[in-house]
Amino acid sequence: MARQLRLSLGRTGPASFADFVRGPSNADAVAAVETWPVWRDGALALVGPMGSGKTHLARAWAEMAGAAILDAWSPDVQAAAGRPVLLEDADRAPATEGLFHLINLAARPGGGLLITARSRPAGWPAALPDLRSRLNALPVAEIEPPDDEVLEGVLRKFFRDRNIRPPEAVYRYLLTRMNRSIPDAAEIVCRLDEAGDEGFRPVTRALARQILDD
Repeated sequence: MARQLRLSLGRTGPASFADFVRGPSNADAVAAVETWPVWRDGALALVGPMGSGKTHLARAWAEMAGAAILDAWSPDVQAAAGRPVLLEDADRAPATEGLFHLINLAARPGGGLLITARSRPAGWPAALPDLRSRLNALPVAEIEPPDDEVLEGVLRKFFRDRNIRPPEAVYRYLLTRMNRSIPDAAEIVCRLDEAGDEGFRPVTRALARQILDD
């Protein structure tokens, strides 16, 4: 059997809305993000579990908006003046006065603030009463764990990026057994590619079963 030629290309450019795979689990979140710059008070919290696509969606917005990407642990408030800002994983860092200033700057001309997190801002601990009030009032867009439509779309994209064209049975098999996570989908495709190359084997349902069993 002739060996299938594979190329591990990886991402060729910045994240974009065009290559973000959409489905019922993320439709509302995408719609909310795309309404920028008319977010209420210039800010939006994008909330969802790990592996749901928050980072891709947030980085696509940052690329489109020309946003500064700041460190949630020590945000450079000066860098936020007069421009949009992306603050990722904000719930994993202390809610400090810096975040308070970023939220205030978002409402000014030329500003904007997209925050990503795994939980709603209203539930974050905050010692400053004014910050507590701002967090409670932040508009929230929720992105759900990937549904079958999204998972199949990202699997097809990851296979396509590696020049692999598995049978349709492989998609059906993976979708019924894999974890509901985009990083897991990427890892599965990577392992299938590596296993196929090592054993000079095509990517089939049997190989998929072996990878998942391992």
